[in-house]
Parts: sequence; C-alpha cells; structure tokens
Amino acid sequence: MSSNNLDTLYRQVIMDHYKNPRNRGEFEGESLTINMNNPTCGDRIQLQMKVEEDRVVDAKFVGEGCSISLSSASMMTQAIKGLSTKQALDMSQIFSDMMLGKDYDDSSFDLGDIEALQGVTKFPARIKCATLAWKAMEKGLNEDKSK
Repeated sequence: MSSNNLDTLYRQVIMDHYKNPRNRGEFEGESLTINMNNPTCGDRIQLQMKVEEDRVVDAKFVGEGCSISLSSASMMTQAIKGLSTKQALDMSQIFSDMMLGKDYDDSSFDLGDIEALQGVTKFPARIKCATLAWKAMEKGLNEDKSK
C-alpha cells in the first residue's frame, strides 16, 4: 500500500473514532476517576476505570478536544479493557515510544487502530493531544497501585 493510501486509511480510522467514540460516557457508582487537561490547546478528558484484582475490567471517558485527543481516548479505552494493570502500563509505554518516534516492540500487543496515530509524530505539537488519555490512565493506575 502506498504511503498516501496508508495516510488516508489512518485519517479515516481516526475520524471514525472521533465521530463514533467507543466507551464514551460515565460510570454510575464508584470508579477510578482521573481528570486531565492540556493547557496548551484546551483538550480535557475525564477517564474512568473499573479496576478489580489488578485488572482493568472497564473504561470510559468524557471530554472535549480535537479529533486526535478524543480518538486516542476511544482507542485506548478499547485496548486496555481486560488487561492487567501492568499490561496496560506496558502498552502505554509502547504508545509513548511510538509517539516519540522511538523503536518499540509491540509483539506482545495487537495495537490495532492505535497504529493509525503514528502519523501524529509528524506534528510534534499534536503529540500531547494523542497522549492525554494515556497519561491519565498511567496516573490513575499508578495512584491506585500506591494505595
């Protein structure tokens, strides 16, 4: 597939998650809740996770922001459901490496739609948009672990 066709496909995947977000909403009752924002551009997200026995059993988000920020949150919430907290944090490190243009080993995960965000690396100002939900997840799981 040519680079141009791949870019088009990736843009379509990102826009699909933006227009049809997965896991958008809030939990009723108790959940691990993290609020984060990107003061540079105004993106904000509230991530909620249900964590039981060191496993992310469910995740939802609400927020406002650009297509990159919200589609990344949609993709991330899909990807971490069912993972152990360690696996979710490991996946977040892989995503961070991908966003920074570093070599990464994704052999232990099927990144699926998340790979569509690779093109963000061409726009350094947008990397914070793509990583906002992931940083919220890391913060929440690390704080939950320390309790």
